[in-house]
Amino acid sequence: MTRRTLVILIALFLSVHACAGPQKPPEDLLSPSESQMKTRSFQTRTFDEKDSDTALRAVVAALQDLGFIIERANAPMGLVTAGKFAGSGYAGFVEVTVIVRSTGGNQTEVRINALFNTKPIEDPKVYQNFFATLERSLFVTH
Repeated sequence: MTRRTLVILIALFLSVHACAGPQKPPEDLLSPSESQMKTRSFQTRTFDEKDSDTALRAVVAALQDLGFIIERANAPMGLVTAGKFAGSGYAGFVEVTVIVRSTGGNQTEVRINALFNTKPIEDPKVYQNFFATLERSLFVTH
């Protein structure tokens, strides 16, 4: 096959796929599934802390206590991202995103989302461990 023939075949292939046009996304693309709602329930806790900045500092302290390196902390948005190597021989990487928001009363809601090697962690025990550490951190800050 000559180079020219190869170029023509590639161009033909690309033009056929370009003419197909974009496919319509599924209607339920942004709808949460039952398993997502279940996961969200153990990723979220409400604490008796009216000051979301205090809660955010406690989140940072808890993550550091657990060996995470804080990548980003944005107080106005109530956002903290962190990561750490984990697993057998430190072959894996855990990434977390934590959102802290005031509920408007004397409470603050904290939601953590964790990934292990880019896959969502769905084990409730992992989140329970984080929240237990966060509770201790909140206690120490008062």
